[in-house]
Amino acid sequence: MRRQRLLLQITLPTILIIIVAMAGATWFSTTALQDFFLAQTKADLKIRAVLVEKQIHPLFTHLDRQELNNICRKIGRESNTRITIIQRDGKVIADSVESPQLMDNHADRLEIIAALAGHTGTSVRYSHTLQRSMLYLAIPLPPDTTGVLRLSIPITAINEALRATTGAIIGCALLLTILAALITFTVSRQISRPLEKMRASAELFAHGKPAKEINLRDEKNISIEVADLATALNRMAAQLNERLQTVTGQRNQLEAVFSGMVEAVLVVDTEERIVNINQAASLLLHVAANTAQGKPILEILRNAALLNFVRKTLTARQQLEDDIVLRQDNGDIYFQAHGVFLRDADQKRAGALIVLNDITRLRKLQNMRRDFVANVSHELRTPITAIKGFVETLQDGAVSCPEEASRFLTIIQRHADRLNAIIEDLLSLSRVEQENAAGEIVMEEGMVKTILQDVIETCGWQARAKNITLTLKCLESLTANINGPLLEQAIVNLVINAIKYSQENSEIRLAAHSQEDLVSISVSDSGVGIAKEHLPHLCQRFYRSDKARSRKLGGTGLGLAIVKHIVQAHHGSIRIASTPGQGSTFSIDLPA
Repeated sequence: MRRQRLLLQITLPTILIIIVAMAGATWFSTTALQDFFLAQTKADLKIRAVLVEKQIHPLFTHLDRQELNNICRKIGRESNTRITIIQRDGKVIADSVESPQLMDNHADRLEIIAALAGHTGTSVRYSHTLQRSMLYLAIPLPPDTTGVLRLSIPITAINEALRATTGAIIGCALLLTILAALITFTVSRQISRPLEKMRASAELFAHGKPAKEINLRDEKNISIEVADLATALNRMAAQLNERLQTVTGQRNQLEAVFSGMVEAVLVVDTEERIVNINQAASLLLHVAANTAQGKPILEILRNAALLNFVRKTLTARQQLEDDIVLRQDNGDIYFQAHGVFLRDADQKRAGALIVLNDITRLRKLQNMRRDFVANVSHELRTPITAIKGFVETLQDGAVSCPEEASRFLTIIQRHADRLNAIIEDLLSLSRVEQENAAGEIVMEEGMVKTILQDVIETCGWQARAKNITLTLKCLESLTANINGPLLEQAIVNLVINAIKYSQENSEIRLAAHSQEDLVSISVSDSGVGIAKEHLPHLCQRFYRSDKARSRKLGGTGLGLAIVKHIVQAHHGSIRIASTPGQGSTFSIDLPA
């Protein structure tokens, strides 16, 4: 159904009613005026007829036709009235306009019939003789005569007077209609304008904006009902604004909590479509939040375990918990899933809330701790077992043989030194970690070349033992924010490793240069190199790419781990590039 504005609903029907009323009043007025004019004219004709009848009565008695015709013409000319005298048989014996001999029999005329019956007869019709509409009035002559006296006048004057009066009435009616329409429009506008203000305020609230107070102080002639409605709406708007602010604040808080949660959160409906997803879930599952909403979870996730968990949560009667593994190209992701179903206002199931806690790092730390315990146990067990074995051998009688005893004691000393080196490296690693965590490592701007020269002096005797040349390439002015002793220790470990794994008569190159906002320090050798699969794990504690060779060379398996933690304390990073049979390059990148 087509709807219209209230202004038009009030104005148009009212104007239509006014037009109909004015048209009816105009028709009634013109009709009444026409009847009035005719009645007045008939009364006037009757008076004239009575006067004429007294003048022609003597002549009609003697039936002096010539004299009757003359007097009819004289009176008709003076009174501007057509006078006709008709006998009972309808024959015209005198007429003020036309010759009686030329006129038809008038016995069938309505007014003549009424007059012959003893009444005053009237009629309005078109006269073929005069070629115009005429008003006829006929009266019977006295009883002692047998005839009818008829008077007639044109009704043109009546029509002209009526037309002029009707025009005035119509003009007045139009003026009143326009005036009434303007008044109606003004009144309708006064009624609709407050309602439009109310509608505008309601539309603001419908669009999520605060509802404004409806101010009707500038409006005049406001009805009590409209004023009461505005007051009620203002009261409702104030309450709605207060509730809207409360709901908006709570929603913003929930959104902030939802977005700021480190846990991945998914909300799905009963049809397994994603209703909401936070930033952590987007990053974890590698999906865009704006594109994922509204889509089936099957299109977004390809993990069967997680899909089964979501479906179980939608049908479960209590909270669920499970560990799920997400297989990805860059490594497996482990997370702990918590699921609980949601209810709507009618306490019906509306979906499920899934919370995923990423425990990948925890799992890795657990694995690293387990591996560390196993590795440290293995590394300590080897020298301890050797020491214990040779001591038992000495106790069993080998001590009585000086040569054997000296050899066994030398082996015991070597394993004791190895055990001591492991302990020293563990203590050094622990000290670096503790000082870094406590912020006790003091950084200051230092000359990088001075540090590298000290490293060459420290490791020079080991290099000379294998006839290895240590070269240095670094600008005198190159500086960085460093802790000198720790950085020297890290580079010494890299150089010692390079010496151990390099051939005799080779070269180890130390270099440093600045690159944008970094200072890069590299140690390159031409040694045996390292296979690609070992590179990501070299800095792990007790990790060995070649266990037999590493132990033979006396390494503890902690040197690179110490380097990594020292570099991390400097807020830097370590890069390793190596090709088996061609050598390796260890690079330390520090903030300039």
